[in-house]
Amino acid sequence: MSVLEPRDAELSAPVDDIAAYAPSEGVLGRTYRALSVGIVSVVLLIAFEATAVGTAMPVAARELHGIPLYAFAFSAYFTTSLFAMVLSGQWADRRGPLAPLATGIGAFGAGLLVSGTAGYMWTFILGRAVQGVGGGLVIVALYVVIGRAYPERARPSIMAAFSAAWIVPSVVGPLGAGTVTENLGWRWVFVGIPVLILLPLGLALPAIRRMASGPADAVAGAQPYDRRRLRLALGISLGAGLLQYAGQELRWLSLLPAVAGTALLVPAVLGLMPRGTVRAARGLPAVILLRGISAGSFIAAESFVPLMLVTQRGLSPTMAGLSLAAGGLTWALGSYVLARPRLEPYREPLMVAGMVLVALSIAAAPAVLIEAVPVWTLAAVWGVGCFGMGVVIASTSVLLLKLSAPEEAGGNSAALQISDGLANVLLLTGGGAAFAALGGGAVGTAVHGAVGSGTAGARPGAFAAVFLPMAVVALVGVWVASRVRTSQTYR
Repeated sequence: MSVLEPRDAELSAPVDDIAAYAPSEGVLGRTYRALSVGIVSVVLLIAFEATAVGTAMPVAARELHGIPLYAFAFSAYFTTSLFAMVLSGQWADRRGPLAPLATGIGAFGAGLLVSGTAGYMWTFILGRAVQGVGGGLVIVALYVVIGRAYPERARPSIMAAFSAAWIVPSVVGPLGAGTVTENLGWRWVFVGIPVLILLPLGLALPAIRRMASGPADAVAGAQPYDRRRLRLALGISLGAGLLQYAGQELRWLSLLPAVAGTALLVPAVLGLMPRGTVRAARGLPAVILLRGISAGSFIAAESFVPLMLVTQRGLSPTMAGLSLAAGGLTWALGSYVLARPRLEPYREPLMVAGMVLVALSIAAAPAVLIEAVPVWTLAAVWGVGCFGMGVVIASTSVLLLKLSAPEEAGGNSAALQISDGLANVLLLTGGGAAFAALGGGAVGTAVHGAVGSGTAGARPGAFAAVFLPMAVVALVGVWVASRVRTSQTYR
């Protein structure tokens, strides 16, 4: 294994000096404690937002008379975050991760406040777009912080902590948000979350300033931003938004935004991803492609699990949501397993096994459509898939930093997150279109008027049309996972 050493003392100081003074410390040792608690708190904040806000969203859209615009509340977040990811990568590489992280946390909180105080649906959507900017800035900046502040041996542990930060929100978030929405109103779900910003601001930012601030090298700080990449990032955001809109409107006129979105998206993806990503070239390109395939196929399928349980098996929305709660535990367990140093030599074959578990869980989930199959089997099956996702997602994050030169960590982290976010948008759009084409829209009657019957609006074929293609996509991920091995690493 060849190792490319840092080119100057300033570049290596944050990681190498800390590691020299604290060779045996874990991520919660004295050297890293404030930083670890701070950045995990940021992830905790994002996790609570994702779980709680999703629960309150239908009520918010109804009260703002914005049901026809409901999907835009989600797409606005994803489309602006795609652009912000590229901006954050360049910003962090040239100036350090402190400024994009602080700006992102502020924008995230500001977006929540705008949505929580909105009087009209378009104002609400504007707030979600501002949130997306914040989320995109934060997630890439966090990867750069990890690459600079933690030695390679500690990175799997902090990635496992990120996964663990989702456990409590995945269980408490939907229940808490439902209770607050019913008793205090949906607005409190949005305006209450920004209070949590104070903790990560107080803990993470001073530690980042001390351990990971400044440009990646002495020259990068003087370099201008790559305007071509920023234009491509704008193209990928607009293209993804147009494709999502076209997927929601199954009409011939929808071909126009679909063609326009594709024309924007294809050159932008080719320009922003490392060469060889589309064909899964060995090493970093395969890692980035695997992130999109794994996250996109699993999340697209998971989005339809609660709806399937409510409309086809008669569960209440709360019980349907809780059926996925155990997945947070097994996801964190998968990340924890891969964080063990003695398993490092087996990371690649374990990633292949993880993708096999993901594909099998997605393929097995529609079995619950058969009345003779107990409903609880879905929770067990999905827990197995979440374990596989914990293995794969944590490993792609670790390998990305391992395969990235320090001055390229921001750009490559942005590519990883774009692959993740774009795959979510495209596969959700494709799954939603297939669902609607096979009569899935009729299941809405069960949500509003026949939750307990399990028969009103039944369309088992529409759900199968979502899960089975996503299982095929996950199987492709098994092959991609076999191509992540490489002999070149960076510290």
